[in-house]
Amino acid sequence: MARQTSYIFSGKQINRLIFRSAAMYMKRYERTNHRTKAKAGEKIAVSPSDGHRISQFAQRVIAPLAKLMDWSAIQIVATMNTEDSNPRLEEAIQFMNGPDFLPAESQPAQVEFNGPLHFHFPTPRPCDCPENNVVHGRFYRCPGRWQERPVIILMHGWGDFYSYKLRFRLLARRCNRAGFNAIALAAPGHFQRRPPRRGAWDSGDCLLLAERTAQAIAEIRALTGWLLAEGCPAVALWGYSMGAWHAGMAACRDARLAAVVLVSPPEGRLRPWVHQGAVRPALRATLQQAQAVCQGLNRTPLNLTTTQPIIPRQNILFIEGVHDIICSKDGGEALWQTWRQPDIWRLPHGHVGVCCGFAPGLPGRVLRWLEPRLNNAATRTQNK
Repeated sequence: MARQTSYIFSGKQINRLIFRSAAMYMKRYERTNHRTKAKAGEKIAVSPSDGHRISQFAQRVIAPLAKLMDWSAIQIVATMNTEDSNPRLEEAIQFMNGPDFLPAESQPAQVEFNGPLHFHFPTPRPCDCPENNVVHGRFYRCPGRWQERPVIILMHGWGDFYSYKLRFRLLARRCNRAGFNAIALAAPGHFQRRPPRRGAWDSGDCLLLAERTAQAIAEIRALTGWLLAEGCPAVALWGYSMGAWHAGMAACRDARLAAVVLVSPPEGRLRPWVHQGAVRPALRATLQQAQAVCQGLNRTPLNLTTTQPIIPRQNILFIEGVHDIICSKDGGEALWQTWRQPDIWRLPHGHVGVCCGFAPGLPGRVLRWLEPRLNNAATRTQNK
């Protein structure tokens, strides 16, 4: 049974701390870059996110700041982590390697709207938590006949209140200006779907993790089915961190997706990144146990290196931070190699910097990358 924990920080406080740190980091990033790139004779690198010239000196200054932000995020997550004496690993492995984890069939969602923006629908994979059995989201439609335009589903990271509540609103408006509908989708156990007693959900229960993952993929596929049934010609997924993980799993199961963008995706093989980076003694003491759990989970479809996407390789985009210490660069590179090297952008940032939207110019370039893929898919649909 999970041990109850009184959390030091609330979800909003965590996102506020990370946001403030990221803002300070970006000010330092821009100030250092503009100061140094004008120096005569200094070698210059090109940032693949925005085409700005990044001096090598600026990169040396930014790297420790980016890693400090990631390290701070790990310590905050560690304060919320509880350990379960019974992680139910064997039951989780059996479930995930069975036919019921990610079934081939998927029915369209029964979507209902609460006004022009907010919608909900029953989850295809109900659980024991009533709050989590209703999927919530926001639908930012293009003006006019939105059913004739492609859709981008925006998927947040673990506990990323800031992106879901604020940043995705701004990103969705940019999608609309580019001619695409946009949806912000709440993952299982987050925001309106959060259970009253959160402790069990953060306890290291492997079976609960498997069930939430199966639920997330089923909801993505159900929403995709509803959008296509409504007449939208193409659907793309744009996920950050945990959302990128879910998007990657969906791309290995659903050929209807026109494109996927994986921003700072977790490594193909799971590793106990919180235990490895935490200074909290209770977590450090259980590192060996956590490693054994990850080794078990890596024998399941949670390990993305064991599967292959069923959408074309040219319709997959990896975006990684070269200073990421949460989802390590080496692990991301291994997944990229396993998936036969689709497009990849390597940014001079850490995990928090990339996922919190502090890579200048990145959204615009992603939309330019998506545009031909979504429009080509739309043309093929209309010509059928």
